[in-house]
Amino acid sequence: VPGPVRGQTAGMDLAYVCEWEKKPKSNHCPSIPLVCAWSCRNLIAFTTDLRNEEEKDLTHMVHIIDTEHPWDVYSVNSGHTEVITCLEWDQSGSRLLSADADGHIKCWSMTDHLANSWENTVGSMVEGDPVVALSWLHNGVKLALHVEKSGASNFGEKFSRVKFSPSLTLFGGKPMEGWIAVTISGLVTVSLLKPNGQVLTATESLCRLRCRVALADVAFTGGGNIVVATSDGSSTSPVQFYKVCVSVVNEKCKIDTEILPSLFMRCTTDPARKDKYPAITHLKFLARDMSEQVLLCASNQNNSIVECWSLRKEGLPVNNIFQQISPVVGDKQPMILKWRILSATNDLDRVSAVALPKLPISLTNTDLKVANDTKFFPGLGLALAFHDGSVHIVHRLSLQMMAVFYGSSSQRPVDEPSLKRPRTAGPLVHFKAMQLSWTSLALAGVDSHGKLSMLRISPSMGHVLDMNMSLRHLLFLLEYCMVTGYDWWDILLHVQPSMVQNLVEKLHEEYMRQNAALQQVLSTRIVAMKASLCKLSSSTIARVCDYHAKLFLIAISCTLKSLLRPHFLNTPDKSPGDRLTEICSKITDVDIDKVMINLKTEEFVLEMTTLQSLQQLIQWVGDFVLYLLASLPNQGSPVRPGHSFLRDGASLGMFRELMVVIRIWGLLKPSCLPVYTATSDTQDSMSLLFRLLTKLWLCCREENHITEPDDALIDECCLLPSQLLIPNIDWLPINDGIISKLQNKQLVRLQFGKAPGLVGHTVSSQFDAFVRAPGQPKIDHLRRLHLGAYPTEECKSCTRCGCVTMLKSPNKVTAVKQWEQRWIKNCLCGGLWRKMPLSYS
Repeated sequence: VPGPVRGQTAGMDLAYVCEWEKKPKSNHCPSIPLVCAWSCRNLIAFTTDLRNEEEKDLTHMVHIIDTEHPWDVYSVNSGHTEVITCLEWDQSGSRLLSADADGHIKCWSMTDHLANSWENTVGSMVEGDPVVALSWLHNGVKLALHVEKSGASNFGEKFSRVKFSPSLTLFGGKPMEGWIAVTISGLVTVSLLKPNGQVLTATESLCRLRCRVALADVAFTGGGNIVVATSDGSSTSPVQFYKVCVSVVNEKCKIDTEILPSLFMRCTTDPARKDKYPAITHLKFLARDMSEQVLLCASNQNNSIVECWSLRKEGLPVNNIFQQISPVVGDKQPMILKWRILSATNDLDRVSAVALPKLPISLTNTDLKVANDTKFFPGLGLALAFHDGSVHIVHRLSLQMMAVFYGSSSQRPVDEPSLKRPRTAGPLVHFKAMQLSWTSLALAGVDSHGKLSMLRISPSMGHVLDMNMSLRHLLFLLEYCMVTGYDWWDILLHVQPSMVQNLVEKLHEEYMRQNAALQQVLSTRIVAMKASLCKLSSSTIARVCDYHAKLFLIAISCTLKSLLRPHFLNTPDKSPGDRLTEICSKITDVDIDKVMINLKTEEFVLEMTTLQSLQQLIQWVGDFVLYLLASLPNQGSPVRPGHSFLRDGASLGMFRELMVVIRIWGLLKPSCLPVYTATSDTQDSMSLLFRLLTKLWLCCREENHITEPDDALIDECCLLPSQLLIPNIDWLPINDGIISKLQNKQLVRLQFGKAPGLVGHTVSSQFDAFVRAPGQPKIDHLRRLHLGAYPTEECKSCTRCGCVTMLKSPNKVTAVKQWEQRWIKNCLCGGLWRKMPLSYS
């Protein structure tokens, strides 16, 4: 296989770099070895050592950043006494493992579900034995991507659930949580987290004859076993493989190990390269759940060679003598497992780091032709970083070049002979650790100066593809994130303003092709996805407000309906909320009292304190209905927030149901009703708004037969401002994230600890029409409480939509707690929370 060719179309570019503040004596220095990890929630963890000038010692730090706010770094003293050797996120992206060169392993969890606040909860150790490999146990969840079916209409065809057994199960088949680690002396240690918080730990030798393990990696099999690959670092020694089985016997963890076939690297048997590459520097399984394929890299001081191997089941040839005695027919032929080389590179510059794709695209040994047909799909490539500062993306099976990035120290003319190149003074800056994002559209690298670089990886891998193919790749990956619940920030890196409208429409089309049950499961996720896309184009910016308002409406509707209780226990199958929806859709009367008569009002009886505690949410419903109806005469202006609601029959139907519920509750507790400022004391504002809302709903309740509102309805809506005071709607605050600053493909330079506004970047003004000016009173967007111009309460904000809410609940009522439980872990849009400083205003 030919090696990389200099000057090939790049396919990668720098999005931003973030570095530590430059001081005369910089305290932050890259740790040796430097490690980083990237979670499915787009959180990146990496290590540095903090030098103490007075005591002349090092503090081993762990830093965690959100890719949308890289300057807002959370740095914690890890408490590790030796250098950190491994970092590993769990599959939910909410917990992090760190291990050091003294055998200590620590598990970090979010404090109060905040992405910038972490604490060490549990851990384990193998005293004095450095950890060289670390992994969470597999939870049995595996989703396969079928790239060749990206054009299929059904999500079930594109993404299929693969039968995969967890590493260990509790009673009832629930996967047991825990981690496995391999130490330098050849020990394997497993720690299991019991539901009661206890940690069961067991340690066992990988084989009877223990030997030094310089490199190791862990993978999992579909049958629930664990495979460990080890090397002593010498290319003349075999790469060993072991099967590890974990079980719990009498409340104790038990480990059984078994030796599997080993291999020698091809370069050691090649006469031309026999002694050229003395050390194995990188050993990685191609995927955590793909124990049959392994990547090996051998190096000398200046060069490296990379080989890809695959484990195959082959028939054992039987001697003719035994054939005559007992002929071997069909499946009776004895089989053995054998490692076979799939591909190898030519001599490369020295490899400094390797990053493997996380997309679960299953490629078998015979898939090289299929792989070649879809060679431009980003998830098929792995990344190699070199000591000259360059990064290559190569196909994970064939190792053929897919894309290349030249760092500042590796820029050079293509036609310049290598002998004439002047040697640069001092060591070259290169990535010492790097990770691919979960869609392989971005790559994060930490270099030898401790600087974090974020690279975009083109969906077309730098090759000329038509716009439809690039859009199809992005759409396919957006659908994957929608199904899995993973964060899609790295996909937004590649969305240009001209693509937004097309992507939103295509995403909606694909969503509408799914069955009703799946649509219901994904209903909020697709709205959040559309909001994040529309934020990237000035022509769709107003729709962002609509999408976030819709998320808020869905959450309020579900919460208020869930408070309704059947009057008798032996009720029919439908809940009071379902019956409410059914009756409101059947009865199209414009009189709210006539609709109310058809309901069993005893199902709506709640405690007075509960009703009063919901007043802020009820007020938002009332205000929003009034705002929408008052904006109907201006419906020709799509840049006005709320425009999309005027033709959204489903959302108007939800508002109509809530108005009925609020009307009934108002009979029980009049003070819980929304407050309107009317010009007439005798006007029934709720009845007026319900009548107009019903007329508007009737125009668009059938998605395929939307009619224009008649002149009489528009005239009545024109009179609303003279009858009621139209409220100002508090739209979401401007999002201070980095994604909007990366649209022009210009490199953005950032500094840890300083927001970009402080280092010369102007904040985007696209949202200015919908945002409160500085110094104006702030609002808790989810509790609808006013916080004042300069809030004194600690607040948290969403890392994606910028939604702000108080960190601690001011209310103890059960109904309010039920509302807060909907967004205690994540924002309604799915984004993570981050703690804000008190001076955020």
